[in-house]
Amino acid sequence: MRDASFTSWEGLLAALAGGIDEPSVVVVDELPWLLQADPAFEGALQTAWDRHLSRRPVMLVLLGSDLGMMSLLGSYGRPLYGRVREMILDPLTPYDLAELLDVGAIPALEAHLVTGGFPRIAQEWSSDRSVTDFVRRQLSDSTSPLVVVGERVLNAEFPVGLLAREVLLAVGSGHAAFSRIRDRAGLSEGSLARTLRVLTDDKRVLVAQRPLSTKRSRAVHYRVADGYLRFWLRFIAPGMEQVLRGRGDLVAAEVAAEWPRWRGGAIEPLVRASVARMLPDQRFGDARHVGSYWSRTADVEVDLIGADGPAAPATVNFVGSVKWRDSAPFARADLRALAAAADQVPGGASAPLVGVSRSGFSTDELDVALTADDLLRAWVA
Repeated sequence: MRDASFTSWEGLLAALAGGIDEPSVVVVDELPWLLQADPAFEGALQTAWDRHLSRRPVMLVLLGSDLGMMSLLGSYGRPLYGRVREMILDPLTPYDLAELLDVGAIPALEAHLVTGGFPRIAQEWSSDRSVTDFVRRQLSDSTSPLVVVGERVLNAEFPVGLLAREVLLAVGSGHAAFSRIRDRAGLSEGSLARTLRVLTDDKRVLVAQRPLSTKRSRAVHYRVADGYLRFWLRFIAPGMEQVLRGRGDLVAAEVAAEWPRWRGGAIEPLVRASVARMLPDQRFGDARHVGSYWSRTADVEVDLIGADGPAAPATVNFVGSVKWRDSAPFARADLRALAAAADQVPGGASAPLVGVSRSGFSTDELDVALTADDLLRAWVA
């Protein structure tokens, strides 16, 4: 088939099937992009499968990063209904990164904040033993995976000119509330609402969160779901022009300067996911869900809230704080601040207090104290 040409998908797929005599794997990558360019491919694939490929010793793998579109392929009424089995390929976990990079808990968790667990990016880590060294080396080459993967993802899922790109850049820069995203992206409320719905429900690239407490709230904060894309939108996208003209060192310097502060917030979703993997655990009572809390005026913010459900639970099972500092431990002053914040959380006044620290603890008065090693162990399969 090397020099063959075809006038239809049916002809190509039939010829492909005719050449398969031994167990084989056929991979179609970026399927959503292909279907957007030519919707007829879906029907052609059904015909080829029913008439030819299903009778051959072949595994047909359809790949795509648009989870919403991929999940619809096997739905009722679609050509491939009853013919596909859906499988989500998750990125590498922090524990996977620790094994791959041969590093401890803290470097593995922080590497996950930058790579998102993407194997193509993670395998570039090589001998680098710090985030800033890795970022500096990657930004010295405008074709490095850390630079180009994010742009390719956006180009594939959100063509230039689509409002989604502006919204993603706004959320990636740190704006979480609807009004702040609207002002940053310069969109009307109607346009923004529609775009956010696409990004959360269809594309699943954003996560919509509500404050978790015994009091139901209408407030919503948005964050980028993927760790790598969150990092890319915050640092690389705004600095892309500098990277392309050979001054990636300027962007790397900004990352180094902002890293301790940005890392402190970026680690919180990963901590929540790690604690959620520990549940059920008697240390956390009846908690089955982990979220966060913020007041309407944002004067009270709590990193960790544990409850038996994601919306207006009967009881708050724990209230927690994350202190991800280079050297300062979780201290008694942090404990006092956590206790004061817990009093402001509906249902949290008498809840056990949980502390998470990068650099240990100088107080033994917490109900539960979690280290980076504890977080990493939660990801052991």
